[in-house]
Amino acid sequence: MMKSSSGGTYKRGLTGTSVQSTPKAKDALRAAQLYYLQDMKMEVIAKELGTSRSTVSRLLSHAKRTGMVSISISPSANMSALLGNQLSEHYGVSFNVVPTDGNMDDSELLSRVAAHAAYLLGGMVSSSMTVGVAWGSTMQAVSMALGSHPTHDTQIVQLNGAANPVTSGVRYANDILTRFGQAFTARTEQFPVPAFFDRASTREAMWQETSIRRVLQVQKEMNLAVFSLGSAGSAVASQVYRGGYLTKAETQELHEIGVVGDVATVFFDKDGNSSNISLNARSTGPNLEALLKVPTRFCVVAGRGKLQAVRGALKGGLITDLVIDEGTALALLDG
Repeated sequence: MMKSSSGGTYKRGLTGTSVQSTPKAKDALRAAQLYYLQDMKMEVIAKELGTSRSTVSRLLSHAKRTGMVSISISPSANMSALLGNQLSEHYGVSFNVVPTDGNMDDSELLSRVAAHAAYLLGGMVSSSMTVGVAWGSTMQAVSMALGSHPTHDTQIVQLNGAANPVTSGVRYANDILTRFGQAFTARTEQFPVPAFFDRASTREAMWQETSIRRVLQVQKEMNLAVFSLGSAGSAVASQVYRGGYLTKAETQELHEIGVVGDVATVFFDKDGNSSNISLNARSTGPNLEALLKVPTRFCVVAGRGKLQAVRGALKGGLITDLVIDEGTALALLDG
């Protein structure tokens, strides 16, 4: 157990991950044992292994990246953890508050939150799971931050279509899906439909097609849904508002009827209610009643521009686990 700079404590240890038989894996495990369990300095480890200090540093990075090493933080004196505990008690949701400061720009804030979310997902996704993944700016950042966490018989399914009148969206959504699949050595299921159909009747007809029904059935088997919240007020504009998915008239209508956010292009108001929003009848995302049936609903939010969306989603019970930056969490606690 060691002290952190913030006065809290953290512990470092080795996981039960089986070690590959490669020389690099063996050296990485040995270096990690000496460094984390015996508190030996890198110079001493380098001498014992007959290598350089820089090589030891790379071996330790390899050990963390491949899951040989796990690091847990005690919340005893951690402001963000204490804040998370307060919010968890208030909302009945698991909060993971990411330490941030007021000097970060929007992209740095997103990167910090995404990295934390990716780390948590590494411990949540296990073998034989079905994981639904939405697309968007935040999900793209999370996918790029994922480490390697091999599983077996796991599948990643796209939650909503990505095409619009400007672009097919296939490559964008597929890149996110592919990164999740590679991180967890999982099968991926694309959802080859537009984000919104032109008419609700078209969606109803498409939902009867065998190929579409197959993907919808996979979605029904989800153990975990991973998403962010779309919001027109976010500093890093949500993809649905800036990617050609909505017309000006549609955006104006959503504003006038009090929409505060969306989950996988299904819109909701300040109470987390998605009914009486006509655009939802044309959306290809899962309706919120179906989403509520998913046992774990893991949401990632960065930036105060999504504050109203977070409040609405929490009020509607759409989230079970929330990763959020410290500034937005404080604003949420202040009411």
